[in-house]
Amino acid sequence: MKHTEFGWHSPSNVKIYAQSWWPDDQAKLKGIILLIHGLGEHSSRYEHVAEFFTHYGFAVLSCDRSGHGKSGGKLGHIAKYEEVFDDIVKLHSEASRKHSQLPVFLYGHSMGGGIVIDYLLNKKHTGLKGIIATAPLLEPAFKPPSVLLFIGRIMRSIYPRFTQDNQLDVKMISRDELVVQAYTKDPLVHSKITSETAIGMLTSGENSLKNVGKINSPLLLMHGDKDGLTSHKATQQFASKASGDVTLKMWEGFYHELHNEPEKLDVLEYIYQWILQKL
Repeated sequence: MKHTEFGWHSPSNVKIYAQSWWPDDQAKLKGIILLIHGLGEHSSRYEHVAEFFTHYGFAVLSCDRSGHGKSGGKLGHIAKYEEVFDDIVKLHSEASRKHSQLPVFLYGHSMGGGIVIDYLLNKKHTGLKGIIATAPLLEPAFKPPSVLLFIGRIMRSIYPRFTQDNQLDVKMISRDELVVQAYTKDPLVHSKITSETAIGMLTSGENSLKNVGKINSPLLLMHGDKDGLTSHKATQQFASKASGDVTLKMWEGFYHELHNEPEKLDVLEYIYQWILQKL
């Protein structure tokens, strides 16, 4: 597996860190996956995911969102929530620049899953062969404190950089205790979120649930039914209201990060087989 780093500046002039993983033999390259990470984390937590897919001939391109990982900006802050879609556009452009004829898949987890669903419903996404959303943030699995939501909505309009804790229970990310320990010790992981990011993220999920209808690209939805962070019931609701090429896979007993559960190879294999069906 070969690793490269690149980057760009966001519309708000924040320096964005991006990276890619490529099969050693690029002559046998089958396709490219654009990976969008979750809240408070970063793209390097998906290196084992990239290792899996590069083994099967797929390149993986990802970036750290503004205010996350190695990218610049205030922790947990996106100047305007809509800039999350610029990351997808830039990654897709990089993929097309490298290999314009290869099929491209978009894969988002948690907040990233919500972003790719929003992108599918509302943005131009020509050239994508399919979209994967794991544990998408359409609704939180827990009810955020009403006072924090009230403050967030008020502050979004007058001081969008106002910071709160994201209220996530890190013990719920995986049933694998080593994953939880690594997460808590990771210096690039944080629990900060600003009003613009929080309210934008929640509003995006609400709108996706309201506006779901005909899906124009193949979509794979996956969720663990013991996810304590994002609502698996909201994902099921979305799937039931959607028409088109939509596959829903529920993982019984699984927590939030499907790709970091003890059965992660089964999860990644399921995604891989779905991708092969769409090629």
